[in-house]
Amino acid sequence: MTVPSGFADPASLDYAPEAMRAMGEAVVHRAVAHLAALRDQPASGLPTDPAFLRALSTPVPPEAGEPLEPLLDLLFDECLPRAYNAPHPGYLAYIPGGGVYPAALADFLSSAVNRYTGVWWAAPALVQLEADVLDWLRDWMGFPAGTAGLFTTGGSGATFNAILCARERLLDPDIRPGVLYTSTQAHHCIAKAAKLAGIAADRVRLVPVDADFRMDVAALAAAIAADRAAGLRPFFVASSAGTTNTGAVDPLDAVADLCAREGLWHHVDGAYGACFHLVPALRPLLAGLPRADSLTLDPHKGLFLPYGTGALLVRDGDALRAVHTTTAGYLPENQDTFYDPAQHGPELSRGFPGLRLWLAVRLFGAARYRAALAEKRALAVDAAARVAALPGVVMDAPPQLSLFAFHLDAPALPTAAARNAATRALVDRVTARGRVMLSGCTVDGRYLARVCVLSFRTRAGDVEAAVEDIAAEAEALQGVAAP
Repeated sequence: MTVPSGFADPASLDYAPEAMRAMGEAVVHRAVAHLAALRDQPASGLPTDPAFLRALSTPVPPEAGEPLEPLLDLLFDECLPRAYNAPHPGYLAYIPGGGVYPAALADFLSSAVNRYTGVWWAAPALVQLEADVLDWLRDWMGFPAGTAGLFTTGGSGATFNAILCARERLLDPDIRPGVLYTSTQAHHCIAKAAKLAGIAADRVRLVPVDADFRMDVAALAAAIAADRAAGLRPFFVASSAGTTNTGAVDPLDAVADLCAREGLWHHVDGAYGACFHLVPALRPLLAGLPRADSLTLDPHKGLFLPYGTGALLVRDGDALRAVHTTTAGYLPENQDTFYDPAQHGPELSRGFPGLRLWLAVRLFGAARYRAALAEKRALAVDAAARVAALPGVVMDAPPQLSLFAFHLDAPALPTAAARNAATRALVDRVTARGRVMLSGCTVDGRYLARVCVLSFRTRAGDVEAAVEDIAAEAEALQGVAAP
C-alpha cells in the first residue's frame, strides 16, 4: 500500500485518517511477519561491519518527507538483523528480555493518544490503572500495605531512587561518612547509582561471597563493624535476588536480620529474579525477599515486557514520597488521597509506562504468567542437569533460579588459561551455530559459560537444541567422547 509522504499544507503534521490507517497496517504487517520468522533467524543476529554503519549514517536530516515503505525496509532488512536477537526463542544470553505482543499494543496506544500522567490531576483514571499495577507488584512480592512504588526505565533508575530514600532517611545532610555495602557479584548499576546519589566510590564496600557466589553475611557484619569503629556511618546494604553472572540469590533472610539489628536499609536487587516470587512453589528460593526495605524489579525480564520497563517498591511509602514531593506555582495543589506519580518519582514529564503491564496482565491473566515462570525454572533445572553430566564440564553454579554457569576442564586443558580459552570458544561456537545464543562472564579469573532461560518464547525444544549444541562443541574442544 502507498502512504502519502507530503501534505497540501506545508505546516501540517497531521495525517488524514485513511493515511494513518494505512501506515498502522504497514507497520503491524512488517512487525508480525518479523516475529513469525524469528526461528529462521540466527539467535545472535548478524555481524555489523564499519562500512555498513558509515553508509547507514544520515548526519543531515532530509528536507522533504520520505515514503514509509523504504524506511521500514531499512529497519527490518538492514538494521534489525544486525543486533542481538533478544526476542529469539534461543536467546539464552545475559538476562533475556521479553517483548510480549500486548505490550507493543500498549506502547502504540500510549503514544497515539498521548496522555500526560505525570500529575494525578491531569489523568486520574489512567494514573489509577498504573497505581493498580504497582499494587499487583506489591502483593506478588509480599510487601505490606503502605508500600509505594514507581515505574522506571530499568534497574539502574530503581536502585538510584532506593539509595536516595535511604540516604535521606538515615544520613545527616553531611552524607560523606555514609557507607554502602553490596557483594563482589552485584550488578554494576549499584555502584553507579551510589555515585549518582552522592555516595563516593571509597564509601562503597564490595563484600566477599561464599562458594555459591552468595554474599558472605559474616564478612558483611565484619565490614559494618570496622566502618563503625572508624567513625563512618553504615546505612545501606544491597543484596541480590539473582546475580547476573551466576544467578546467585543472596541469603536474604540473614541479611535482613543483620540490617534490622544494625539499623541499616536493606535493598534487594530483584531485577532478574524477584518475579519468580509470583509462583508460590518457588518462593522458598527467595526466602526473606518480602522483608526488604526496597526492591528493584525489571518487568522487562521476569514479566516478559519490552526493554525499558523497570520498577521500584519501597516498604515505607512515605520515604519515597518524602524524597520526591514538591510543588510549583503552575502546578495544582498536591493531594494525598490517590497515588500521584510526580510525588513518588523524579519525573514530571512522563508518558504512561504502566500501561504495558496493565494490558498484558489483563489479557493473559496472572495464572498464565505463573505458569510461564514455573516453566522457565523447570527448563533451566533440566538443562543444567544434562549439561553437568557431559564429559569435561564443571558446573560452577547450578540454577538457583533459571540461570546456570559452567566451564570446560579436561586433561587436554591443563592450565587455567587453556580452560578459559576453551570455554570462551565453546560460547562462541555454540552461538555461531545459530540456534541459540550463549554469553559468558569472568569470575575470580575463571571464564564461565552461562545459560539463562527467561524468554517467554523459550520452550523445551529450544533448550534441547542448546544442550545438543553444547554437547557437540564440548566434545570437539576437549577431544573427549560423548556418553
